Amino acid sequence: MADLSKIEAILPSEGTGGPGEATTAGPERWTVHTLLLTGIFLVGLLFALYFARVILLPILFAFLLSLLLQPAMNGLLKIKLPKPIASALVIVVVYGALGGLGSLVGPPAAEWFSKAPESVERLQTKVGHASTLLTKLDRATAKVEKMATPAGAGEAPAVTVQGPRLRTILFAGTRDTLTGLFTMTILLFFLLMSGDQFLRRLVEVAPRLSDKKQVVEIAREVERSIAGYLLTISLMNGALGVATTLIAWGCGMEDALLWGTLAFLLNYIPILGPVVMTAVMFMAGLVQFDSLPLAALPAGLYFLAHLIEAESVTPLLLARRFALNPVMIILALVFWYWMWGVPGALLAVPMLATFKILCDRVEPLMALGHFLGGDPPANGVNTASYGNGNSPS
Repeated sequence: MADLSKIEAILPSEGTGGPGEATTAGPERWTVHTLLLTGIFLVGLLFALYFARVILLPILFAFLLSLLLQPAMNGLLKIKLPKPIASALVIVVVYGALGGLGSLVGPPAAEWFSKAPESVERLQTKVGHASTLLTKLDRATAKVEKMATPAGAGEAPAVTVQGPRLRTILFAGTRDTLTGLFTMTILLFFLLMSGDQFLRRLVEVAPRLSDKKQVVEIAREVERSIAGYLLTISLMNGALGVATTLIAWGCGMEDALLWGTLAFLLNYIPILGPVVMTAVMFMAGLVQFDSLPLAALPAGLYFLAHLIEAESVTPLLLARRFALNPVMIILALVFWYWMWGVPGALLAVPMLATFKILCDRVEPLMALGHFLGGDPPANGVNTASYGNGNSPS
């Protein structure tokens, strides 16, 4: 208390000066005013991002795919193919490969969806606790309805729910998907064909030579790091998909290629995707096998393969590119899934990594970039170096 009294004694007293004494009311009001304006701006930005997702998602996916496919584009240009033909050829090959994979896994996926009610019944039969819980829930619901019905009340009037039909909702979603796919394809074509045109324009707009150099450094670093990340993750996801296919086939599961493809796709969503895949594999095992240990075996082997990939191989390959704070990854996944759904979860990590690169190169934001980064590995490699030998943070 004595120390506190000394500190308070040297503080200027409030309201003791004359008419010309400066007060803090003005700066306080300005600070509150600034905070309110900042809050309003952030709320408006969230609404804008949410309602603009129909146009923003195709644009962002087009930019990411252009980074991933640029090496193939450069290879075709080296053999003197014209840019429009090379760009179209890359897109046709990628879409053809995806279409071929879809034609292989589409019928098994449709069959599983058609058997969903039967599969749920089998799961309820095998998991007795879940069946008992559902029965108790039904009884409790019936009692609540009976208690809520007035004594002597006649037949309840019919209630008609007015709203769009299921067919309308499905066709609206299909229309938005096709529109987004068309927009992404057109933009991807021109991005691949234009090459460094955007970068050249940004360099021309920058006022000073130092700004021009900084623009080039940031653009090159984003291209190198994000393209390397996407390529490495795609290769590792493909390897995990092959391993999952072999695991499902070796365990005697039906439609092994379907589970391998699903593991490949879900692994693009860090942390949450493998958890969902493990649950899916376990439920599929429960549907197909009568023995609980045999049903859990495919899910356990998949999770083991994922741990080997996620904790050993992928960090070794990406150690010199970038490392991100795991807490920030989770927050980014939750936020962008809340904003944009599954496409937002797919874009969360690349956008977070791009933002970290920008923070590491802009001096006022370097502290935030350091906060977004992960811990360096035990071998002393600086995981924030992004492969260029210099630590931006």
